[in-house]
Amino acid sequence: MKLFKQLLVAPAALGLLAPTAAGATEVNVAGMADYATSASDSSLEQVTSINQFSDVYPTDWAYQALSNLIERYGCVAGYPNGTYRGARAMTRFEAAALLNACLDRVTEVTDEVKRLMKEFERELVILKGRVDGLEARVGELEATQFSTTTKLKGKTTFVIGGTTAGGDSTDANFNRRGSGGADAYNAEFGAISFNYDQRLVLDTSFSGSDRLRARLRAGNFRKGRNAFSGSGVNLAALDVATDSSVVDDNASNNVIVDRLFYKFPIGDEFTVIAGAVARNTESLAMWPSVYNKGGAKILDWTALMGTSGVYNKETGQLIGAYWKQDVEKGDAGFSVSVNYVADDKNGNISNPNKGGFMTDNSEASLLAQLAYGGPQWGLALGYRYGQCDSGNGLRRGTEFSKNNKWNNDCTFNTGNFDADGDAIFDRQASSTNSFALNAYWQPEEAGLIPSVSLGWAYNTVNADNLVDGSPVDTQSWMVGLKWDDVFLKGNDMGFAVGQPTFATSLEDGGTPFDGNYVFEWYYNFQVTDNIAVTPAVFYLSRPMGQYTSNLVKDGGNYDGQFNVFGALVQTTFKF
Repeated sequence: MKLFKQLLVAPAALGLLAPTAAGATEVNVAGMADYATSASDSSLEQVTSINQFSDVYPTDWAYQALSNLIERYGCVAGYPNGTYRGARAMTRFEAAALLNACLDRVTEVTDEVKRLMKEFERELVILKGRVDGLEARVGELEATQFSTTTKLKGKTTFVIGGTTAGGDSTDANFNRRGSGGADAYNAEFGAISFNYDQRLVLDTSFSGSDRLRARLRAGNFRKGRNAFSGSGVNLAALDVATDSSVVDDNASNNVIVDRLFYKFPIGDEFTVIAGAVARNTESLAMWPSVYNKGGAKILDWTALMGTSGVYNKETGQLIGAYWKQDVEKGDAGFSVSVNYVADDKNGNISNPNKGGFMTDNSEASLLAQLAYGGPQWGLALGYRYGQCDSGNGLRRGTEFSKNNKWNNDCTFNTGNFDADGDAIFDRQASSTNSFALNAYWQPEEAGLIPSVSLGWAYNTVNADNLVDGSPVDTQSWMVGLKWDDVFLKGNDMGFAVGQPTFATSLEDGGTPFDGNYVFEWYYNFQVTDNIAVTPAVFYLSRPMGQYTSNLVKDGGNYDGQFNVFGALVQTTFKF
């Protein structure tokens, strides 16, 4: 019987023989006999796993190829003793036997595929028609689409809510320096309002790694009339309301271009940003806070980590760059960011010495940041130099701390005129220096322990014409806590407390009474991936700072009271 099986193997092997006859020494008859014998052995007749071979190991270079032949085609046999003998030379006869067995198996597989194709012929025709239809629609979209390089994104925000003031009152009209008090504030800014902010972003990439951004914006947070725009007290301003109506103090519903810049990489670690309308806080390698990360932004001051003297949202003519260490995803690394922003003025008739880009009168901000951080924790040192318009970086604080009693432009109108009737301008030294230290930490998994974001800032004013009683040095600090996946996955809750910019020293050496606190709470409910509803409340304990004393003053004691409470629901749609 064994001899008969050996004879069956021989015809298949003859096809591999060369035209000339092989010598007796070239034909391993014994090996061929063993191979044929192995095919008939009941224990190895069908090898279903490479593990059946005792001399084949995963470290063998052909291990994967042999495994595929066994598992996919089942056409590999071994020797009767359970070995494969992979290092042994193979004769042409043995190769022919192996090849023949594999070809038979491939033929079986092919026949099975043909049978399935016949059985599902109708369904395959339907699928082919659908694919052809999709290809036609894709072709039509490509031919009629807005751009092959530009993406349009949108964000719509509705805010309904209001503020109310408590504390002392006088008969005067309300103003930021302590006149009027609570009753006057409520009469002017105490109504509930329904406001919106609309942003349309056009991002264009020419290389895949660069970005040209143009953003259109409109809103009705009217400056001078809406509490959430900071019209009553500046600390009540919402982040979404910042520059929502910027054409003039009473304008709203005007569509403007509020971002226009180009950002591109140089190598793997450097990035350059330049634009006619860009923001310094959006041109950093790392944002040193996780308080608002992936969640909502409520008050403008808390969104700036309590260090608005450095991170002041200066927007205008910008040029900047940052270096970010190339590290593995999830690892921490160093980064350095520097940017320069000039106020968006080019000089005007009333004051031709004001404005321009990189001039002595640019009212510019120079922001620098050294940071080290990753997904779980980070630390940053920030510095900002404010040119000419020194009070701009300190506007998010008590009304007293930001209303310095000096002309804060480098050039100012003296009120005199020359022989031709033109106004005479004079110059003065005027600037601010601000320093910030920020840090954050967040747990690896959501739970009872929140993420923590900390911020502290120190600011100093330098000006020639400061009068006695003006703030010289100011500070601010904030602690922000954020819990992820609260009640439902994707929802988060935040709580922040801190002291916005308050005076710590005065020009005459007197003691300031400028203390104040801010409290904020929000819960961000993620309805869908594109819709979020966020109820929030905030409390400002003493937003006028030292000016609060103008309401009640008893024997020189600064015991006036004025506070503001706000509540709102912010709904955001992204598309």
